[in-house]
Amino acid sequence: MTGQKSFPLPSSVAVVPGTEAAQAAYPYYTQFGPDDDARFWFYNSMHFPEPMHHFDMITAEAAYCALGAFNTRVHVLPTTKGIDHRIVNGRVYIGGVPVTDPVEIAERQELFQQRAFYYYEHWERLYDQWKVKMKALIGEAQALPPVELPDWEPIETTHTGKGVASNHALLDTYRRQLEGYYRMWQHHFEFLLLGYGAYLTFFDFCKRAFPEISDQTISRMVAGMEAEIFRPDEEVRRLARRAVELGVDGAFGEGMSVEEMFAGLDAQGNSGAAWRDELQASRDPWFNVNVGDGFYHYHRSWNDDLSMPFSALPGYIAKVRAGETIDRPVEQLIRERDQLVADYRDLLDSDADRATYDQLITLAHRVFPYVEGHKFYCEHWYTNLFFNKIREFGALLATHGFFAEEADVFHLTHYEVESAIVDLSLAWSSGSPPLGPKRWPGIVAERKAAIAAWGDHRVPPALGVVPDVIDDPAIVMLWGITRENLDRWLDDDGDDDGRELKGFAASSGVVEGPARVVTSAAEIGTLRQGEILVCQVTNPSWAPIFQKIAAAVSDIGGSMSHMAIVAREYGLPAVVGTGSATQRIRTGQRIRVDGGRGVVTILDEVLADA
Repeated sequence: MTGQKSFPLPSSVAVVPGTEAAQAAYPYYTQFGPDDDARFWFYNSMHFPEPMHHFDMITAEAAYCALGAFNTRVHVLPTTKGIDHRIVNGRVYIGGVPVTDPVEIAERQELFQQRAFYYYEHWERLYDQWKVKMKALIGEAQALPPVELPDWEPIETTHTGKGVASNHALLDTYRRQLEGYYRMWQHHFEFLLLGYGAYLTFFDFCKRAFPEISDQTISRMVAGMEAEIFRPDEEVRRLARRAVELGVDGAFGEGMSVEEMFAGLDAQGNSGAAWRDELQASRDPWFNVNVGDGFYHYHRSWNDDLSMPFSALPGYIAKVRAGETIDRPVEQLIRERDQLVADYRDLLDSDADRATYDQLITLAHRVFPYVEGHKFYCEHWYTNLFFNKIREFGALLATHGFFAEEADVFHLTHYEVESAIVDLSLAWSSGSPPLGPKRWPGIVAERKAAIAAWGDHRVPPALGVVPDVIDDPAIVMLWGITRENLDRWLDDDGDDDGRELKGFAASSGVVEGPARVVTSAAEIGTLRQGEILVCQVTNPSWAPIFQKIAAAVSDIGGSMSHMAIVAREYGLPAVVGTGSATQRIRTGQRIRVDGGRGVVTILDEVLADA
């Protein structure tokens, strides 16, 4: 530790006045304590860019429970364990748990080699097995019974000798759904860190063998991947082609609502009906992606809200009509990748180095499809089912007067939801009224106000004393947290009138154009053709809007963040990890994005119509 440079200590961060009760409602093990001042924390705005509803915090809890288990106990990573998380003002701060004792590192290294190398040696078989497990888990979630509590138990309960009444099934369904969600996150981390580890080992080898090589050049050596997470956008492009082939492309226009497009299709008779059949084939399962990253209940799936895929159709259709390709440039990426791999291999001096290089790049290519592909099954498909099932509980509790709307259930913690279900179960069985309707409406109103207040409150990007060295490669590559970035954030007093922002060079290319600042998934629809997207963070399910934009800039993220990976896969210039782009750039300003240097320049102060 330097003892000189520090972000605010956790103990100095005040809860926004009027939200103290809402803050206290988060579990005790997520509250900052006096001992936390001695550690370094950073705001995980990549996964949690908006204040979290109390129920949604289960996404952090289940994820870090699983991540830590696999890092610390299953794969036994030698130099790092899990991640601790704390919550203040609705924001999630995380702190790594490094291993620094050489004796412990040596012990863990031996265990790691036994376990991780087994996975690497049997990757394809275990990954195939993983998909079977995930699809079975998804099937279990789909098979859960509807959430209902009838006035009278169905006669079948008597005739079949079932011996269990509906209130028991209610609690059982809730607990099974939560168990499935925690299990999903265990599956999520079974391979993920090993996948990153394989790439990071290759990355480290390249940095030592080719000192001048850029991070982006190394990342391009694993580009051109095929992964399930790209399939939803491929289906949207397929639907655009089919619209032209069927002659119903006139039903789709820029700025039209989903309902207007469906009305246009209905007017096309059999051709419109044929296109609807094509749509239905795409929806199951590929539209089970949500418009966020799977961490917020209100980031609905494409199947729940077709606005995202339908907003992309007019642009794709226009390009098909014009004879332009709308395919992801996979073949070009693979050609460039293979050429880079060969060129750098030629620079190596010894057969031993070339053999190591071949082994590492081969392993990186084997594992990389999982690094992005798992998201479709975990953060999207399963998570959509999970939140929709909780929404059913919200509807039932709202019907019985616990609160006004089904979505209000997300203002309760997952412990509180279970207590409300037990309350309702007791009332249903005894014939007395539940007590929840007197308890929860006031609390829900209080927490709604807290979420709004926290949304208007700017939070520090980090807390605690800045370490001398940030040497966890995952933190650097995924979150873009480097010592240089931290120093820049510390020097940012909010009055910086500089026109240049620096970040990670995520995807090469130089582009100028008007900026569109998007601070939440709900604002995606404001994007217009040719604009430059400026956001806190994006994710692969935003891929359909990439054909609209000229470039992308984000506050958070490293060279291997999802946004960086997706931008490269689409050949879109991008700079990630700028730290403050959404605060320093305004919608309508003309900016230049240099994705090769990682530089964003504000060119003028002229505001366009927002």
